[in-house]
Amino acid sequence: MTANEKTQARIEQAKGKVKETVGRVVGNERMTAEGRAEQSKGDMREAKEKTKDAFHR
Repeated sequence: MTANEKTQARIEQAKGKVKETVGRVVGNERMTAEGRAEQSKGDMREAKEKTKDAFHR
């Protein structure tokens, strides 16, 4: 996994977690859902990069 892609995936996951938590605290279901979606996007990016790494070894 390239360092840039790995970093981007981690940033998306962290931002999503923060957004989800804030959404829960303030009672905003839409923000909570957006946070979960952002985390999933980061998870998918990370999985894609790990798959690429596995095939390029």
